Amino acid sequence: MQKPSIQIFLQTKSIITYLILIALLLSAIILGVSIGTVNIPLRDILTIFKGFLFNVNLPEEISMHENIIMKIRLPRVIIAGLVGASLSLVGAAFQGLLRNPLADPFTLGISSGASVGAVMTIFFGISIPFLNIYTLPLASILASFITLIIVLTFARKIDKAMRVETIILTGIVFSSFLSALISLMITLTGEELRQIIGWLLGSVAMRGWEHVLIILPFFIVGSLVLLFNARELNAFSFGEEQAKHIGVNVERQKMIILIAGSMLTGAAVSVSGVIGFVGLVIPHFIRLLFGPEHRSLLPKSMIIGAVFLIAADLVSRIIIQPQELPIGVITSLIGAPIFALILIRQNIKGARNS
Repeated sequence: MQKPSIQIFLQTKSIITYLILIALLLSAIILGVSIGTVNIPLRDILTIFKGFLFNVNLPEEISMHENIIMKIRLPRVIIAGLVGASLSLVGAAFQGLLRNPLADPFTLGISSGASVGAVMTIFFGISIPFLNIYTLPLASILASFITLIIVLTFARKIDKAMRVETIILTGIVFSSFLSALISLMITLTGEELRQIIGWLLGSVAMRGWEHVLIILPFFIVGSLVLLFNARELNAFSFGEEQAKHIGVNVERQKMIILIAGSMLTGAAVSVSGVIGFVGLVIPHFIRLLFGPEHRSLLPKSMIIGAVFLIAADLVSRIIIQPQELPIGVITSLIGAPIFALILIRQNIKGARNS
């Protein structure tokens, strides 16, 4: 009789946890569209949403806020949420796949690779007619995947054991090389300079509904693939040999996870530029709170990642009003010290085990 009671308790606890996380996400969205140069009361926001959903005419004193919310702030908040969810999900998946909490799109050099793809598309004015607005994210996705393959190949050549320190260092080396390529293009560019600089710093400013359309299909496909591979990621956490023993097709599943992660990273970078440490900090935080089980870790990382980046964007908008800080500056100021602490903790743990 005790086992069903424990199971019911755990299910109830899980439901309550998700309800709290969803409430936190909705609160972040409301604050994101409410606070800015012009502060808009919650009552007016709800009236505007009601008018949009049910095609109700708005009072004249509220209608002037409609453009601010629906054309400027809401798409910006949605993009910040999608980018934060994407990077956190990829970080959690890569950490499970490589069995180390130091892995994420930024430290593996994938974000830099995606940036090179985006910057080259801007620099050379590449536009494939039948792809239209999707030319840029597809170029970023392709470049991020190529970068990931190169980093892992070089790391394996250097260290057959594929220790995470080797992978991280290889990622840093390639990030430096790719940054040099971007600097070269900046030196040679003209009118595109401002757009390229924006990509390097990371920002969701001046993003509209067309940018939501750019990231949304890749987000849906990539996130579903990774979420459906939660069981395989649990198997990978015990090592590739153990995963094989329980029936996982290791090479195929690894490639699927890497492709889906590259897709999400490339799409995120194509609309926001390089935003570092989100994929490192959020999964590590969720793992400490809720444990390493990926069926729980992945969706919770997505929600908290979205909340974190929406909050970081809000801070970037209001901290030095009327000017804005790039969102990548905020995430790096928070993430870099945490990355150092995680690295120190890993080294101490490694020293104890040896």
